[in-house]
Amino acid sequence: MNYRHAFHAGNFGDCMKHALLVWLIDALQLKPAPIFVLDTHAGAGRYDLTDGPAQRTGEWRQGIERLIDAPSPALARYLGFIRTLGLYPGSPALIRAMLRPDDRLACCELQPDDLFQLRRHFARDPQVAVHHRDGWETLGALLPPRQRRGLVLIDPPFEDTEEFAHVVDGLATAHARFGAGVLAAWYPIKHRAPVRGFFTALQQTGIRDIVAAEFLLREPILPDRLNGCGLLVVNPPYRFEHEAPPILQALLERLGRNERGATAGVTRIAGE
Repeated sequence: MNYRHAFHAGNFGDCMKHALLVWLIDALQLKPAPIFVLDTHAGAGRYDLTDGPAQRTGEWRQGIERLIDAPSPALARYLGFIRTLGLYPGSPALIRAMLRPDDRLACCELQPDDLFQLRRHFARDPQVAVHHRDGWETLGALLPPRQRRGLVLIDPPFEDTEEFAHVVDGLATAHARFGAGVLAAWYPIKHRAPVRGFFTALQQTGIRDIVAAEFLLREPILPDRLNGCGLLVVNPPYRFEHEAPPILQALLERLGRNERGATAGVTRIAGE
């Protein structure tokens, strides 16, 4: 799977990831203390859906276009940012729009074209640091942050057949250095075997308090097709397990096509 952000901006996976990302940051900001957010695979920051890679794939037409035309109270906060920011904001633009004056964001990107766009977007922004470095390496280099609270977003391209293993190792590193932080990792669901292995490997790390929010357009039995996606969350904020399902259900109602096996929900992977 080539999951370079530009080709898939605004698709159902982006919508799911970003709707939950907005909720997570809102939850962290319920307390006044400043937060730090690390985006390990940041991409270009924002995307023109009517030109370039996103226009060629057209995946956004079955994602954000359908949501904008069929709003839901559960998605109102997320869609409000989409309307305000314009085009399609990637996770760095969404996160930046939510930062309070004392909050900070660090974005990491290796791909030169995306890095150029990211740096241009955040030029002279004192609250955002853009790093030309490997996202996996930054989990050791940039953690723990000066702020005691925060979020790490891990969203790799899943071009490497060992990417699930990299995510497990990355989460273990991040948790060892920033044990109180909320760690969120997006993953594709093509068929169940890799995801089951992913969950087992996570359980073997000994990390506690892990949940998985999943969104399936269809039964995951076609290994050559993206059938759904998930967001794994370590140290989920209070009420995530209660408030994420309505968001996922609203996405399913608007983006699903009543295919067999379509479902959405939150599963606990490791106890508190």
